[in-house]
Amino acid sequence: MGKGGERISSMASEQEKDEGVVMASDFFWSYTDEPHASRRKQILSQYPQIKQLFGPDPWAFPKIGVVVILQLWTATLLHDSGWLKMLAIAYFFGSFLNHNLFLAIHELSHNLAFSTPVYNRWLGIFANLPIGVPMSVTFQKYHLEHHRFQGVDGIDMDIPSQAEAHIVRNVITKSIWVLLQLFFYAFRPLFLKPKPPGYWEFLNFFVQLSLDAAMVYFWGWKSFAYLIMSTFVGGGMHPMAGHFISEHYVFNPEQETYSYYGPLNLLTWHVGYHNEHHDFPRIPGRKLHKVKEIAPEYYESLDSYKSWSQVIYMYIMDRTVGPFSRMKRKVKKSE
Repeated sequence: MGKGGERISSMASEQEKDEGVVMASDFFWSYTDEPHASRRKQILSQYPQIKQLFGPDPWAFPKIGVVVILQLWTATLLHDSGWLKMLAIAYFFGSFLNHNLFLAIHELSHNLAFSTPVYNRWLGIFANLPIGVPMSVTFQKYHLEHHRFQGVDGIDMDIPSQAEAHIVRNVITKSIWVLLQLFFYAFRPLFLKPKPPGYWEFLNFFVQLSLDAAMVYFWGWKSFAYLIMSTFVGGGMHPMAGHFISEHYVFNPEQETYSYYGPLNLLTWHVGYHNEHHDFPRIPGRKLHKVKEIAPEYYESLDSYKSWSQVIYMYIMDRTVGPFSRMKRKVKKSE
C-alpha cells in the first residue's frame, strides 16, 4: 500500500478510535457446517412437495434471447453517440440488461434452463455476448464451489482476500471498493486460486472475442465501449450490484446468508431469494418465492432486506462493517 493509502487508513483508525468504533480485523469464524444443507433436509422432511419445484425453467431461453438482442441492438444504435450520452444510457439502461445477463449465467451455472448440462453451457456463452468479457464458463467453476464449500477458507472465492480486507478500512476505500467490486469479484479467484482453462473456456473466449471484433469492425469502438460500460457501471455503485453485498456480508453475527424481498428481483432472476436459493439450488429463480410461501417459518425469522441501495449505503457508512464481515470456516480434515 502506498503512503496515501497508509495516511487514509491511519486517519480512519484515529477517527474510529476517537469515536469508540472498531472495524473487525479478522473474519467471522464458524466451527459448524454451513446452514443450508441441514435446513434443506428439515424442510424437505416436512414439505416434500417442494421437490415438485425442482427442474429447468422453460422460459429461460426466450428471456435471455430477448435481452441479448435488445442490448446488442442498443449498442449498434449508439455507434456515433457522445461519450456522456453513452455513459448515461449505460448506467440507466444497459447496466440493468447486462446485470440481468450476469444473473442469467448464474442461473445457467445450476443447469436451470435445460435438463442437458451442455445446452446450459452453450446458452451461457450466448448470454455472455453483451457482457463483452468472456466469463460464463469460468464463473460456473468457481460458483459451484461457493455452494458446496460456502465460507471454506481457501476454496470459496466469493470471500474477499486478506489484502482487500486490510486495505479497505474506511468510508473512502469502501466506496472505491464498491465502485470497482466487479473487478475484485472477477480477478480474485484468478490470483488466489487459478484453475487451468479447459476446452469450454477457450470456446467461450473465442466466441466472445469474435463478437467483440465484429462489433468493432461493423459499428466501431463506441458500440463495443457501450457494452463494457454497461457491464462495469452495473457492477459498481448501482442498485442491482447491491446483491453482491447483501447475500453474505454479515451485519448480524448470527446469520451468514441474507435474502432480499424487493422489486429488483423481477430483473435479477430472483437472486434476492438467496437463503432459499442456497437451500434449494435446483429450483429456478422464478419459483423460489414458493419455497418461502410453503415453509414460511424457516425464513420469516431471518434478517432480510427490501432495498439493495440501502445495503450499499449501510456497508459504506457503517464503520464496523467491511470486507472482513464474512463468515469463514476451515476444511474438515479426514481422520
